[in-house]
Amino acid sequence: MFAVLFAYLESCLTRSCGKSIAVILTVMVTCIGHAEARKVSRVIIDAGHGGKDKGAHRGTTYEKDLALKVAFLVEKMLKEKGMPVTMTRRSDQFISLRGRADIANRYSNAIFISIHFNAHTGTRLNGVETYYHSELGKKLAAHVHLRMLSQLQPRNGNTRQRKDLGVLKATRCPAILVECGYISNPDERKKCITSDYHKKCAQAIVDGIWAYKTYN
Repeated sequence: MFAVLFAYLESCLTRSCGKSIAVILTVMVTCIGHAEARKVSRVIIDAGHGGKDKGAHRGTTYEKDLALKVAFLVEKMLKEKGMPVTMTRRSDQFISLRGRADIANRYSNAIFISIHFNAHTGTRLNGVETYYHSELGKKLAAHVHLRMLSQLQPRNGNTRQRKDLGVLKATRCPAILVECGYISNPDERKKCITSDYHKKCAQAIVDGIWAYKTYN
């Protein structure tokens, strides 16, 4: 059952079929009694960039700051559920990609979530994207991205494999990178800087993690 659902889900996420999201969620929740929980003993939350690495930026809006705000909210929500959390950074500091992965690789049964905001040379691109490096992170990416689409209702969004992202490549546990929106798009940037948007991003990530723990 879940193999069929995930095949359909993957095609919908790739094509941004927003109308199918509610149907998929309903079916998956109905089937929860037949699922075997995954063992996830710790979540590594990685706020992208930091310190000298500003990440994407427009004016006084810096990706490194937005990512850390969302990361703190994810940490708070997960701890309220009793889930152990490790943050790769808790302040405006630079940490290498290898250093971030090394933190995750210290733990058994962990998952790794790297939080980012996107940008492009133009101003038209918009939406959310979720990346994974290998099959190990594919289902985690699908669960989180599904909730991002449901919470944020973006005009565009997809999940796909990326072999070129060093922080995912060096991480041995299930690992994903979430792009929460385009700060290069003026309209989307207005949303991305608000606390309400940060809370929705964090809730989507937490809901996706919990679904990943639950559905096999």
